[in-house]
Amino acid sequence: MDTATPELTYGDIRNAAERIVGLTQPVTVMPIHPSPHVWLALEYIQHTGSFKARGAANFTTAHVEAGTMPDAGVVIASGGNAGLACAWAARGAGVTATVFLPETAPRIKVERLRSYGADVLLVGREYADALEASRRFAEETGALMSHAYDNPLIAAGAGTLVPEILASVPGKLDTIIVAVGGGGLFAGVATAAEEHGIRTVAVEPDHCRALNAALEAGKVVDVPIDSVAADSLGARRVSETALATAQRTGAFSVLVSDRAIIESRQALWDNFRIVVEHAAATALAALSTGAYTPAEGEKVAVILCGANTDPGDLV
Repeated sequence: MDTATPELTYGDIRNAAERIVGLTQPVTVMPIHPSPHVWLALEYIQHTGSFKARGAANFTTAHVEAGTMPDAGVVIASGGNAGLACAWAARGAGVTATVFLPETAPRIKVERLRSYGADVLLVGREYADALEASRRFAEETGALMSHAYDNPLIAAGAGTLVPEILASVPGKLDTIIVAVGGGGLFAGVATAAEEHGIRTVAVEPDHCRALNAALEAGKVVDVPIDSVAADSLGARRVSETALATAQRTGAFSVLVSDRAIIESRQALWDNFRIVVEHAAATALAALSTGAYTPAEGEKVAVILCGANTDPGDLV
């Protein structure tokens, strides 16, 4: 059930939506005034502070229902948000969670993980280091290996955002803009968007461009990581599922600078008193910089994916 595959279907997303009813919160959307055509999907107010709760709830519930959750519980490597979601979902299901994070993870995320009762281990400087350590742990203990993004149950859970957005935005939605790290959110969103005839715009920082580089190369490749949004978007390589989804759906891939990300995050605070992490602001930066310019009358939804951040640098 949890073997990664490059194919993700809308049926997977429908199944996930049924599985997580009552576990996650329906997304709230709001228009950006004075623009009548841009809506913000406020997924940062989801349980655990990010969209990751959807995939974690789907993954954990599916394994518990199937009887494939081992006594050793679940283990995951995460820059923070996926670990939070995994620990939250595990606690709700009465399952042990062990979370590996890079030493660069924000302190606020580490503290919240421990508040959910997870065993937290800090290893290395990048997500890849934590991932390798989590795999060794799974082999040694028999714990079920989850993944921050590269798992069909995780991606399908993330895709449940789209029908909820469509139910809340009046009229026909044309485009969804989403930030990309390892590609779980993107794969789920793009698959669901394709089902409804909606284009997807995938946004990455200039120096965290795993999907953009994979599309350019025609295959998954390793990329260097150096961005203010690296704590959430700092995957060294995108998933095969995300690349296959981008190629199949013809998603737009755009890049934005760290400066634009910082400015968009500040603008959300200045204009709407919205506090999000840099990863969430990355999606909005595609509009503010013109990296993606909607046509006249094009109705756009921007996913604000997470808010596990220190607001101390917002003025």
